[in-house]
Amino acid sequence: MKTRSAVAAFFGAALALGCGSEQVTAPVPSVEAASGDEIRIVGSSTVYPFSTKVAQEFKNKTGYDVVVESTGSGGGHKLFCEGIGTEHPDITNSSRRQKKSEFDKCGESGVTDIIEVKIGFDGIVLANALDATPVDLTLKQVYMAFAKEVPVSDTDCTLQLNPYNSWSEIDASLPDSTIEAYGPPPTSGTRDAFVEVAMEGGAKKVECLATLRGENKKAFQRIAHTLREDGKWIDSGENDNAIVQTLVNTPTAVGIFGFSFLDQNADKIKGASIDGNEPTFENIAAGDYSISRSLFFYIKKAHVSVKEGLKAYALEFTSDEAWGPGGYLEEIGLVPLPDAERAKYRSDVENLNAYQQ
Repeated sequence: MKTRSAVAAFFGAALALGCGSEQVTAPVPSVEAASGDEIRIVGSSTVYPFSTKVAQEFKNKTGYDVVVESTGSGGGHKLFCEGIGTEHPDITNSSRRQKKSEFDKCGESGVTDIIEVKIGFDGIVLANALDATPVDLTLKQVYMAFAKEVPVSDTDCTLQLNPYNSWSEIDASLPDSTIEAYGPPPTSGTRDAFVEVAMEGGAKKVECLATLRGENKKAFQRIAHTLREDGKWIDSGENDNAIVQTLVNTPTAVGIFGFSFLDQNADKIKGASIDGNEPTFENIAAGDYSISRSLFFYIKKAHVSVKEGLKAYALEFTSDEAWGPGGYLEEIGLVPLPDAERAKYRSDVENLNAYQQ
């Protein structure tokens, strides 16, 4: 078996070459990981394809095994925060920023030095089958379609169980088809981002709810964040590929997932415009598409000293070849960060800078 010191030489060279605004990835020697030394990654189904792609590239360059599991963002943070040691994950992927409660839970379990890496942007799309009737929506219509309770009118916040069964009942300009959405479960970061960005954004377009938000933010959030439980919203698990297949088989349904899955399945599904803006790479990068969020991964600093390949993997991920404009992650749907942000998070990896909430 080849010595692991080769991988140390790789990330030492990468660190030296990676400084400055233009990052250069050093040639990577072939090296095998010691038995039981594979890198273990858990977390977001949205970040999963990006992490898996980096793992494949890293394996080709170094011989290191990287095991990536799709557990959902919430499930990933739970596993990540359970402790230090080989029985616990080294990295968790997340389609939202780590919550304060999760950060505190990590600290209680001895996971006290965590390196936060924002990797890029992603949009949350509402998509349906290519041959289905297009559903182009406003944020307000998204809220009205999926909230458990809605006001009786824009000016009267007396709540009623959502009465809308078809899109045309919300607005006559929308298709006369049944509301049926396949969306992420409560453990998903995509679900968290959807309710915080899309549902809250739509609720704020209702006049009396906007007033309520100013008077009682907790009451507003409860109304905006609580999704239907009458069968119009179906929790579909963490397998976004399964949602795509469901949409192909059910042309009247819509699915909610990350832009990268729309990008990778453009031969099967199409995305709805939101407030007149299509879910495209360019619109997400420009900030014009309103349902967008940042993506992250988190590293246990305590594991870096016992798994030399861990830092090398993170350096591969944060190389321009991977996450930069024109990089191999952009090719599968990741929207890159601005140069200054990429330099900041690259530096955090190079210097193993732990973050604070």
